[in-house]
Amino acid sequence: MSWTPESWRAKPARHIPEDYPDLDHLAEVEARLRASPPLVFAGEARRLKADLAKVSRGEAFLLQGGDCAESFKEFSADNIRDTLRVMLQMAVVLTFGAAKPIVKVGRLAGQFGKPRSSPVETIDGVTLPSYRGDNINAMAFTKEARTPDPERLIQAYSQSAATLNLVRAFTQGGYADLSNVHAWMLGFVDRSPLGAQYQAVADRISEAITFMKACGVTSESVPQLAKVDVYTSHEALLLGFEQAMTRVDSTSGDWYDTSGHMLWIGHRTRHLDEAHVEFCRGIKNPLGVKCGPGMEPDELVRLLETLNPDDEAGRMTLIARFGADGVEDGLAPLVRAVQASGRSVVWSCDPMHGNTLKASTGFKTRPVDHILSEVRQFVDVITSEGAYPGGVHFEMTGQDVTECIGGAQAISEEDLSSRYHTHCDPRLNGEQALELAFLVAEKLSDMKADKAKLRAAG
Repeated sequence: MSWTPESWRAKPARHIPEDYPDLDHLAEVEARLRASPPLVFAGEARRLKADLAKVSRGEAFLLQGGDCAESFKEFSADNIRDTLRVMLQMAVVLTFGAAKPIVKVGRLAGQFGKPRSSPVETIDGVTLPSYRGDNINAMAFTKEARTPDPERLIQAYSQSAATLNLVRAFTQGGYADLSNVHAWMLGFVDRSPLGAQYQAVADRISEAITFMKACGVTSESVPQLAKVDVYTSHEALLLGFEQAMTRVDSTSGDWYDTSGHMLWIGHRTRHLDEAHVEFCRGIKNPLGVKCGPGMEPDELVRLLETLNPDDEAGRMTLIARFGADGVEDGLAPLVRAVQASGRSVVWSCDPMHGNTLKASTGFKTRPVDHILSEVRQFVDVITSEGAYPGGVHFEMTGQDVTECIGGAQAISEEDLSSRYHTHCDPRLNGEQALELAFLVAEKLSDMKADKAKLRAAG
């Protein structure tokens, strides 16, 4: 079947708002976006695909994380810096555990819209459209705020461009130099039980860097020590926006969605004969697919055949999100089916979305022990099926929020109200994210030790 950037419009499209009051205004905004510069470049997306191909072969590890849903209100240089700093800290911990390169992909510079379980919300007998993300409408429970506004797409594009500009400055301008590992310590890490643990890792890196400097190896002689690649990703949800950002690459002649380096298809929009799969099958960006309860093995294999017919390494990342109680029954059959098909994929764990519950205080939250349990089970199931647990995908922030209960800080349900700032789903704070990194590092280190024992045994 032929594909064009607009061929998705002939298919059923879920979770895309249909209640814009002025469709001509929406079309005019999409035309303005088509004329706007790309946010990322095709060559960068190809470089990420090559990095993910290494992950699929077990030669690297994927760290993907960031905000649940970016907001206009929380947008600031400090918030971007702090989130990036936590990602860099996590990458350092994971590098030591895995002894492999860490591919860093942020949920940022485009992760605004969110699918909702209901298109409407009722409070005190008043029914209004649900809040769908700052690129669509606003959180305030008023008719004006909840009415979709096309101009918000322009604001989201501008914020994404500014975010990318700052991320590139931080990661390429010396901030990410490994010699700064001690400077990456956030204030709340200093107060954490994990602070000493991270400090020990940082000390070991500093010792190694001191040795390399004595040998003449510095960030001046080896620029890779001072720079890192941090790619961007978001859910390909608002297909009108994604279509407007899709361009032909002058080098290859292929279509790339220039809104982000990597796009993923959500658990609620992964239907084979519908719009989101149709759009994504034609772009050449690396793709993710959320795999959760209800997905059948043959459905997953057909999705891989549709989205990656040539079985290109690094193209497909399968993001498991079953919840701590559903990993064994839900994930194992999918891994078996993909292994039997012989297809190249990256297996990643999203331990957030399947572990959401409502606290007795009324706040939506996620227990850290459930999150850690799902990660442990993910690694065990993947390895037992002969595949490689290649990544984690999580929602976190550099802010000292109280949105997920438990962890080293022992946040209780009563603590949630003190610093609950999310615009959508609860996020890990910096300490909790580091706790997750240490767990994954420990599991990867154990895998490495087990392989060494097997080699020694013969």
